[in-house]
Amino acid sequence: MRVMTKKRLWYVIPIILGMSLLAFLPIKGEKASDELEIGAKIPFADLKVEEVSGQMLTLKEVAREKGLLVNFSCNTCPWVARWEDRYNPIAKLAKENKIGMIALNPNSGYRNRGESMKDMQERARKSNYQFYYALDKDSRLAQAFGATHTPHIFLFDGDLKLVYRGAIDDNASSAKNVEQPYLKNAIKALGAGVEINPKTTKSLGCTIKWPA
Repeated sequence: MRVMTKKRLWYVIPIILGMSLLAFLPIKGEKASDELEIGAKIPFADLKVEEVSGQMLTLKEVAREKGLLVNFSCNTCPWVARWEDRYNPIAKLAKENKIGMIALNPNSGYRNRGESMKDMQERARKSNYQFYYALDKDSRLAQAFGATHTPHIFLFDGDLKLVYRGAIDDNASSAKNVEQPYLKNAIKALGAGVEINPKTTKSLGCTIKWPA
């Protein structure tokens, strides 16, 4: 085995460091932004969004007595497909706890690649969505929330202040093998008026496809 000389090492180290730093930079088509802080008021609560039914809604209108669940989702992400079997049960649990639910599609950069309103309508019909599914035009809400992936969860209380954000649970592949149902626990805690723990988890999924 050849031993690397000190002279050669000085050339290699900057290259390794540079490659390491690149891993943390936003890729093309991704906008780095800070996630909404716990306790922050929901942004753009009165902004009208188009739902797959054709009606125009605001987040404030979708919210119920105990709060609002916002899920940034889409049609083309395989991570969404893996978690999608949990969407309707979560909507049912939210309703039982007097919490509204809406999914928002922020993939403005892919509107002509499977993320159009027509595609959304077909997805909602095929998957029998039991919650609102609306277009986040120009990814405006996603940017304001600091959402980065699909799915990406934001749960607000009755005052529309953020109480939980992050992942649905700890197992995208199998609902039966979930050990930490983060979102379900957060919904139950919010409904019961007790502290949510944890308040934040890491969202996993496809990066949001921002407008060009």
